[in-house]
Amino acid sequence: MTSLAIGPATPVTPAAPVTPAAAATQRPSEGSVHSWDLSTGVDGPGTRFVTFLSGCPLTCLYCHNPDTWKMRNGKRTSADDVIAEAGKYVRFIAASGGGATISGGEPLLQPVFTGELLHRMKHELGLHTALDTSGFLGVRATDALLRDTDLVLLDIKSWDPDTYKKVTGRPLRPTLDFARRLADLGQEVHVRFVLVPGLTDNPANIEGVAAFAAGLGNVSRVDVLPFHKLGEAKWQALAMPFTLHDTPSPTPEQVAGAREVFLAHGLHAV
Repeated sequence: MTSLAIGPATPVTPAAPVTPAAAATQRPSEGSVHSWDLSTGVDGPGTRFVTFLSGCPLTCLYCHNPDTWKMRNGKRTSADDVIAEAGKYVRFIAASGGGATISGGEPLLQPVFTGELLHRMKHELGLHTALDTSGFLGVRATDALLRDTDLVLLDIKSWDPDTYKKVTGRPLRPTLDFARRLADLGQEVHVRFVLVPGLTDNPANIEGVAAFAAGLGNVSRVDVLPFHKLGEAKWQALAMPFTLHDTPSPTPEQVAGAREVFLAHGLHAV
């Protein structure tokens, strides 16, 4: 009987992780990043590592970060660099019940890079992930990207299409279509609605947003955000006219009244 001599096993080199960007581009993922920061209470639950991407197809009249509208104004940054920076704060973030949020600008203007960041924040760093979006480019969000997203922060800026166009310069329908898709997927959503006196505060407009959000079945929270002019200096620095200069912030009573409309539809409104 012939015996076979078996030598030492040949080392197997582990395959590189197949992340969304690697699958789509076959090269390291880079994107245009405006900045990153730690925030609490405004970009999802707990303390968040928020990555602000550059570029946005909307031109919202009340935008407090108009310096994020152009992709060329951001810094070309690798996903590795973003993940390395976020990794410094994982213990602190986890202790607060927080996570990571990809914001902008509009992150879905860079869907491959956004998908890479969400995937790695979730699977490498173990963080709760959130996508902050207007929904206008929702068709660019792949199912894989959404599977790596624990929460979508969805801005519904108006129910009335004419008001939406006036506020953003874009049509409303893509946002509503994206919201319905998220509902079909059972994706958790927080709706954001900015209350602007004389612009979005029409009772029928608020009622429309509230009825739509309640009908989706996956909206766990609504943030009624009072209009403010904290970003006006940025408009001035960019030599852009801030057309809402004379628009007042809503009173606490006006904000409370808007919240009551959402509460009346069975939504958790804050």
